[in-house]
Amino acid sequence: MTSYNKLISAINDKQSILCVGLDSDMNKIPTNIFTKNIEGLFDFNKTIIENTKQFASAYKINFAFYEQYGSDGFNLINDTLKLIPNDIFTIADAKRGDIGNTSYAYAKSVFEQMNFDSITLNPYMGMDSISPFLEDKSKMIFVLALTSNPGSNDFQRLISDSKPIYQHIIEKTINTFDVENVGFVIGATHPSELAATRKIIPNNVVLIPGVGQQGGDISAIIKANNNNPALINVSRSIIYPDKTNDFPNNIKELALFYRNAFNVLFTMLFIVIIGLVL
Repeated sequence: MTSYNKLISAINDKQSILCVGLDSDMNKIPTNIFTKNIEGLFDFNKTIIENTKQFASAYKINFAFYEQYGSDGFNLINDTLKLIPNDIFTIADAKRGDIGNTSYAYAKSVFEQMNFDSITLNPYMGMDSISPFLEDKSKMIFVLALTSNPGSNDFQRLISDSKPIYQHIIEKTINTFDVENVGFVIGATHPSELAATRKIIPNNVVLIPGVGQQGGDISAIIKANNNNPALINVSRSIIYPDKTNDFPNNIKELALFYRNAFNVLFTMLFIVIIGLVL
């Protein structure tokens, strides 16, 4: 099964476009429950996965939070991957992108050694920095287009030939690679741009970060996405709940909340059922 087919199957089976971000920060985990070391981070990840897996179609592992611990961090990535059920899509949030032979080595690490389904890529160095990640046509990439951080205004919106840079990135990428291999990262803080972009890429999967603590508006994003294939990522707003007195149940309730909030199909079915009952 290709990564794309795995993702679509997960979304359909779970009726969910929720992606849970494992931005596991040793400085933020509740120390009344978990020890402040690598073993504690593993237990933290295990608790998150066990209590969100019924609602999540994907997990995104942010490499920065793991690489800082050297070999122990890479071991933690691999150990965490083993906790994720095989039918749930995985994203290596590594934002790689370099000259061809370097990208080829990165691809071997993420896809062959770790067996992730997909990876986030920085396209700044061009298409030849991306193509090594798609030598294996069964995998997927998510190309950074318009990110959710304020600094996205610095370069991504600059106008060239009457178009913003992020639009050039999208158009060049879809003209180079197949739709089932390429998705894009568009932040939840840019609903109007997402709506406009969906006219260009109605069939590509869009990974949407920025909901929750970054301030992305859920209803605006759902409307802008227009029922096209997507994953909406939530990290801190699920894995670091305000209350930790019943930590497993708290994160389970948050995952359920976001799954239902994102799930347009669920809402449509609910309306149909109510109509039939009435």
